[in-house]
Amino acid sequence: MPLIFDGELLSIHIAEAASVEMETLAEANLIAGVGIEGDRYATAKGTYSNKPHADRQVTLIDEETLTALKRDHGIDLSPEETRRNLVVRDVPLNNLVGREFRVGSVRLYGGRLNVPCKYLDDLLGKPLFGPLTNRSGLNCRIIEGGTIRPGDRIVPA
Repeated sequence: MPLIFDGELLSIHIAEAASVEMETLAEANLIAGVGIEGDRYATAKGTYSNKPHADRQVTLIDEETLTALKRDHGIDLSPEETRRNLVVRDVPLNNLVGREFRVGSVRLYGGRLNVPCKYLDDLLGKPLFGPLTNRSGLNCRIIEGGTIRPGDRIVPA
């Protein structure tokens, strides 16, 4: 059954290395089979780079999760603090596992759900492990690269 949605890319974030602050970008170049140009996982400098996985080339989290964290748990989590590359709106991330979709002209494959870890709790000093269970985002592989910008539409491929 086809999945129908029309979402939006709100913001783009990368980090040069593990544990360093995420930088917000006005645009990003996504390289097929590699990752986001300049990001820690594209250059093998990420926390989990010693456990490479094709589905860790770009990570997404939805704005609705950030709103729910504040509303349901009183936890403020900024887009940069999520440690995810793309913050999106109106995109059914949990339903995109095993499916292809587009962010602007870039084609992604939803490989697997992101699993929360204690690393983020320790890094930020916030109790996120429990509240992010089943809402921690989507790990993707880049099938067709290109440049993306906030405001780009996100639709099924």
